[in-house]
Amino acid sequence: MANISAKDVAALRAKTGCGMMECKKALVEADGNMDEAIKVLRERGLQVAAKKQERIAAEGIVSIKEANGSAAMIEVNSESDFVAKNEKFKAFVDTLLDTILQNKPADVDALMACTISGGSDTVDAALKEQIFVIGEKLSIRRFVIVDGAVSTYVHGGGSIGVIVKFNLDGIAADNAEFAECAHNVALQCAAMNATYANKEDVPQSALDEEKEVLMTQIANDPKNANKPAQIIEKMVQGRLGKFYETYCLAEQAYVKDDSMTVAKYIDSVAKNLGGKLAIDSFVRFEKGEGLQKREDNLAEEVAKMTAGN
Repeated sequence: MANISAKDVAALRAKTGCGMMECKKALVEADGNMDEAIKVLRERGLQVAAKKQERIAAEGIVSIKEANGSAAMIEVNSESDFVAKNEKFKAFVDTLLDTILQNKPADVDALMACTISGGSDTVDAALKEQIFVIGEKLSIRRFVIVDGAVSTYVHGGGSIGVIVKFNLDGIAADNAEFAECAHNVALQCAAMNATYANKEDVPQSALDEEKEVLMTQIANDPKNANKPAQIIEKMVQGRLGKFYETYCLAEQAYVKDDSMTVAKYIDSVAKNLGGKLAIDSFVRFEKGEGLQKREDNLAEEVAKMTAGN
């Protein structure tokens, strides 16, 4: 049996990022062979990753990176907020964004098969290794790539991410005044959580559903019992305006000056720059939205820890 020194353990830890005890166990199992110990740790990592797949991972981070006229945004989930603040975790997410921008995969499955930026492993293998090193379930939930004139914003250390794409005519994408306007719109998008970019983007099915709800509300109000159909229709159209103001980014009241809508604010900037400017589309990710949240019960955990003592 090989004599495992503290120096050997430290060297393996530096190469893998695994804990000291895990490194020592791997070196013992590999009879002191560093390459074999790394292989042991990686195989063990695959087993650990598989075991953690049933856990809930709804924390994590939303991150964005831009390069060569494209912006990529990703949501990677972890089990705890503590891990989401870990610098190694953040660096891994940044590497994933590099991989996305370099390869432009179609979806998460395609991303998992890509060779990770700066390495030789696939993203799938690199993710499993991170799960082993960090000790929590990690999950690449979603990503998006947007090309063109965009403004990006990440709020709250990665709780919300936004990419807003603009249509420009006669205005340079690198114009400082446009950049300020675009940033303000991205802030608005993060804060007000619109569903659509413009009125024209609302599908007819959503409008029909909203009209049906409004018609029912109006019909159930006794004050409207004797009103003619054309008046009822005008009332519905008036209330639809409120729908647009709530759910369409361009129609919302501009948060920095609620005397105008976002569209009017954009128009004022475009006029000042002597060109045309409009919101094309946006993507907004909110960390953990729609995911089952982990519910910790301290009493139950303490009971499990003390059981049998």
